Amino acid sequence: MEEGKDQHTIPITSIRSGKGEAVSNDVFYYTNKIVNVIMIGEPHSDDWVLIDAGMPNSGQEIQNAAEKRFGKNNPPKAIILTHGHFDHVGGIIHLLDVWNTTVYAHPLEFLYLTGEKRYPEPDDSVEGGMLAKFSSIYPIEPINIKCRLNELPENGSVPGLPEWKWYHVPGHAPGQIALFREKDRFLIAGDTFTTVKQDSLYKVLIQKKGVYGPPVYLTTNWEMAQESAEKLQQLEPEMVITGHGEYMEGTELTEGLLELVRNFEKEAIPSHGKFVRNENKKTSG
Repeated sequence: MEEGKDQHTIPITSIRSGKGEAVSNDVFYYTNKIVNVIMIGEPHSDDWVLIDAGMPNSGQEIQNAAEKRFGKNNPPKAIILTHGHFDHVGGIIHLLDVWNTTVYAHPLEFLYLTGEKRYPEPDDSVEGGMLAKFSSIYPIEPINIKCRLNELPENGSVPGLPEWKWYHVPGHAPGQIALFREKDRFLIAGDTFTTVKQDSLYKVLIQKKGVYGPPVYLTTNWEMAQESAEKLQQLEPEMVITGHGEYMEGTELTEGLLELVRNFEKEAIPSHGKFVRNENKKTSG
């Protein structure tokens, strides 16, 4: 296994960094700087699954958080990746060094997880705040975890999580997925949408809540991104953990997500940027 050749610590954080919260009896999320990792399973159970793996060089921190919730020498049944961007796989090689477990991802993410292809360079020219302007420093080289990597089952089932289904939600990344549990309408959205305006340094630092589109500087296909947000809204989630931002539920979520989907072009798609097909569409009419 190999880290990406450009992996390095990113000097950005938030007021939630290092905090964990149980939002149901078996769903816990932990904020690593500006990104969330999710642990699904009852406390101290040996039947649990990790969703995503945090920022670069965060493996020990995530391991510590997992051991606090589940105990030492108790690896997850599986690690599920919503996608392979640097802030979702940053700690995974450390975790795989200490845990004998398998990683699952959508096959369209495999090139970025087997050392074969790097992601497109982030767009630091895109409309947005300071985090968008800083995005040229973000790692894009692929990691290589081929020896532990498996495809998610085609039937939508999630290894280790029989009550959950996965959904392909591309746009932000080619093989991005979300997870949904029907019985309580719980959604794990990846970066399909966020509950913090991820390009705004101030809003990220204070974790100002809202329902926003995917991070603008790494979203490469806005047409697919819009379709993916609509797909998740149609599931009518009542609880959500996104890749960035705080847990959200109830009316705040349902109304916020509906508003985002109805006004996606205005609210989520930037007016200019190298991944925006028609840069004049917001001002043309």
